[in-house]
Amino acid sequence: MSEYLPEAVRKGLEDARKAALRRSSRLCVHVGDEVYRINKMWDTGFSMDAEDAPHLRGQVEIYDGMRHVSRCLIVASTEESGEMLFEFKWNTPVSDRPALDYVQEREAPAGLLGYSF
Repeated sequence: MSEYLPEAVRKGLEDARKAALRRSSRLCVHVGDEVYRINKMWDTGFSMDAEDAPHLRGQVEIYDGMRHVSRCLIVASTEESGEMLFEFKWNTPVSDRPALDYVQEREAPAGLLGYSF
């Protein structure tokens, strides 16, 4: 069906699809001082607009809005349908608290209430 649409209509539909992807995703890649928006992300990689994305490789930080999500090592793999696809060599989630060096009991009390006489 898309073969019968005029070129202007096809371009308008593609631009609308890209705009919807940008609005729906808050994910972005930080490389030094540069920030690039992520269109889609899956377990083994992510995609960005080909015209906005340089051929990134190396260590990058992924953010969801202002929240730091993960630290990754990536390589640019392919370009298809106007998107640059990147693959993770490793992807480490970032925690908001330090790692524990002891086993934490599941049913430990949240706090101890004192009482006075």
